[in-house]
Amino acid sequence: MNTANKLKIFNDPIYGFITIPNEQIFDLIEHKYFQRLRRISQMGLSYLVYPGAHHTRFHHAIGCMHLMQKAVQVLRFKGVDISEDEGNALLAAILLHDIGHGPFSHAMEHSIVNGISHEHISLQFMEELNKEFNGTLTLAIKIFKGVYHRTFMNQLISGQLDMDRVDYLKRDSFYTGVSEGNINSERIISMLNVVDDKLVVEEKGIYSVEKFLVARRLMYWQVYLHKTSLAAEQLLIRILQRAKQLHHNGKSLHASRALQFFLDNEIGKSDFNEEILETFSRLDDVDILSAMKEWQFSDDFVLSNLCKILLERDLLKIKIKKNPIKEAKLANHIEDFINKYNVTEEEANYFVFSGLIENQAYYVDKQNIHILMKSGKIVDVAKASDQLNLKALSKTVTKYYMCYPKK
Repeated sequence: MNTANKLKIFNDPIYGFITIPNEQIFDLIEHKYFQRLRRISQMGLSYLVYPGAHHTRFHHAIGCMHLMQKAVQVLRFKGVDISEDEGNALLAAILLHDIGHGPFSHAMEHSIVNGISHEHISLQFMEELNKEFNGTLTLAIKIFKGVYHRTFMNQLISGQLDMDRVDYLKRDSFYTGVSEGNINSERIISMLNVVDDKLVVEEKGIYSVEKFLVARRLMYWQVYLHKTSLAAEQLLIRILQRAKQLHHNGKSLHASRALQFFLDNEIGKSDFNEEILETFSRLDDVDILSAMKEWQFSDDFVLSNLCKILLERDLLKIKIKKNPIKEAKLANHIEDFINKYNVTEEEANYFVFSGLIENQAYYVDKQNIHILMKSGKIVDVAKASDQLNLKALSKTVTKYYMCYPKK
């Protein structure tokens, strides 16, 4: 059955109509691995703070592909040689760059699987799809891995000014209503150029880049590292860790088939084979939510209470400080909790804990953003900018948090 002409346009609230450029991209979007992204929220539990933030990884991947189309167009117009194969590979690579995200995004990397990043799983999915697509994704995989000889192509996918960041800042600021993140994606893309196979931004685009970096910093503090989302994500990680622990102690918990598999087994990087990838591809936000709705009635004090407070949004109190949390303070809260609920210290640690968060908007030593001056000279954006704050943005800001139940 030929479905190639069934769907050629998406109506996107950010960019308007997005055209699907070719049959391969259409077939990738149609694939079950990619369709799963419709059931993975882009911003995890941020909707507990910003009710509009219900957009999905699917939305984001399509938006990134659209921006990549624009970038390829602009660069070709400026005389950068990008063959048809390279152009198609760039579109496929950016479309699939997030395909390995688990339910609720980053929470999974600390609980369902052990120390496996979503990038690693994305690559596994791409290798698997490459078999199905008769090797036609080989170049896309090379670019994604950063082993293709034309550096700027990988920079467009995972650099400091890549299509991924340009889309998520604009999209997330739209859906959260946080206008500080709204960047001018068209202006940024129209200022891109390539010198010696490396990505540069023309000098007149410098203010758009500054705005982009400032927006990134503000979105991290105001949205991605918002203390309530942070507390919620930590709860979710602990729910899954507790479920796994109970499961290992022989307690049976009701869960979907895919989630059950990951509760049963300790999956590390070396275990990730085709069969496990297939099981992982059946996991999405729905598995986790439905499990929590069941587990709130568990007779385990920890699991049932963690699920209730997350589902009912009666979250833990969270304090954020500039200095590390004092051990004595933490110990006091743990002791209060043990006395109040008559639980063990191990159980109390699920409800009282501390950690740290870091924010760095610009990395000086990692694929720097280079400005192409009118003189032809290439300068790092932090040096080219007349704004002192770009130097400040390249410093890591660390904050410390403590979570504990409300009185």
